[in-house]
Amino acid sequence: MPSALPLADPAPSDGLLPETAAVGAHERNFGVYLHVPFCRVRCGYCDFNTYTATELRGAKQSDYADEAVAELRFGKSVLASSTVPDRPVSTVFFGGGTPTLLPADDLVRMLRGVTDNFDLAPGAEVTTEANPDSVDATYLRTLAEAGFTRVSFGMQSAVPSVLATLERTHDPARVPLVVQWAREAGLGVSLDLIYGTPGETLADWRVSLETAVACAPDHVSAYSLIVEPGTKLARQIRSGVVGTPDEDLQADMYELADDLLTEAGYGWYEVSNWATDDTHRSRHNLSYWTGEDWWGVGPGSHSHVGGVRWWNVKHPAAYAQRIAAGESPAAGRETLDDETRELERILLLTRTRDGIPIRTLAPEARTAVAGLIAEELVDARQALLGRLELTRRGRLLADAVVRRLVGD
Repeated sequence: MPSALPLADPAPSDGLLPETAAVGAHERNFGVYLHVPFCRVRCGYCDFNTYTATELRGAKQSDYADEAVAELRFGKSVLASSTVPDRPVSTVFFGGGTPTLLPADDLVRMLRGVTDNFDLAPGAEVTTEANPDSVDATYLRTLAEAGFTRVSFGMQSAVPSVLATLERTHDPARVPLVVQWAREAGLGVSLDLIYGTPGETLADWRVSLETAVACAPDHVSAYSLIVEPGTKLARQIRSGVVGTPDEDLQADMYELADDLLTEAGYGWYEVSNWATDDTHRSRHNLSYWTGEDWWGVGPGSHSHVGGVRWWNVKHPAAYAQRIAAGESPAAGRETLDDETRELERILLLTRTRDGIPIRTLAPEARTAVAGLIAEELVDARQALLGRLELTRRGRLLADAVVRRLVGD
C-alpha cells in the first residue's frame, strides 16, 4: 500500500455506492483487507503507509482494533444501503505495517469484527503478515485457535549484510524457528523475499532462496526491490551512499528464483509468487488480480466493489476522527468506465500463469497481442494455443507496469 494517495473525486461522507456497484456482485468473490499501519522501525526502502511510535501523534495503537471493527460495521451498513447483496467473505488478509506488532488478542478481535458483520465462507483463507521477530509460539497458537489459517513472514533475505542495507531488524536465524512454530500451530506458511538490494550478489540471492526452500513453506513470494521516490534508500542512492540496483542483475535473480523454486517443487502462478500446489496459492492476492471485490479497512487502505474504487485517509488520527464521527474514512474514490476496467483486467491477468483467453479480448486488443508477441513479452507458442503466458523477463516487465495498480 503506497503512502501517496491518488487524486480522484471526493468520497461521500455516508460512503454510499452507486447502483452500478451491485451489478453482477453474485458472480464476484468478496474479501476483507485490514491494514495495520504500525511498525517498530521504518525500513529505508519502504513507501507504505506506516507509522512508528515517534510518528504516531493524535492516535493510539491500543485503540486501533476497536476503530477497525467500527469500520467493519460501517462497511456492512454501506453495502446493505447500496443494495449490494450479502456475500460470504472468502478471504481475509491482515497487512501492514506489521500487524503482529499489535497484541494477538487485538488481531483476534478484528477478525471477530469480520465474522460478526459478514458470514465467513467455509474454508475461508485468513492470513496475517508478520515479521519474524514480532511473534512467538504462543502468539501464533492464539491466532490459529481464533481462525487464522496462514501466516506470511517477511523474511526478505538470509544474508545479514542485505538485511542491514534494507534496515530489517530481525535475525535471519530466527526464520526457521518461526516457521516451525507456525507449523506446530497448524498454520500455512508463506515466506516473502526481496531481491536486487544494492550490494546483493547473485550468490547472496542463492543463499536466501536455498534457506527459504529449506524451511519448506507452502508458498514463496519474491519481489524485486523498487526504489520509491522520497524514501531513505532513494536519498542514499542519489547521494552515492549506496549503489543503484542493477536491472540486468535483477532479471538474472528472477530467473535463478524460478529455476530453484521450480526444482524444489514450487509452481509459478503469478509474476512474483510460487506455491507447492494450487491449494496453497494466495487466494486473497489472486482476488486482486482477477478483479474481485474487497473492502479495505484502515488508514490509507484501498477498496473495490463493482468497478468503484476508493481509499481511506492516510493518517491514523484523521482515520480515528472519521470513524468516531460515524463518517466514511474514504479520502477519494473513482468509478471506472468500461474501457478502464477492461484495460485493468488485461494488465492484471497478464501477471498470472493462467493468462487471458484471447477469445475474451476485443478485436483491437487481439491485434495488439500480435505486437506483444513480436516484442517477446509472451510465449508465441502458447499464444497460438489461445492463452497468453509471459516469459520470465516478460513477467518482470508486467510486474513493473501494474505492481501498485490495486493499491495494496
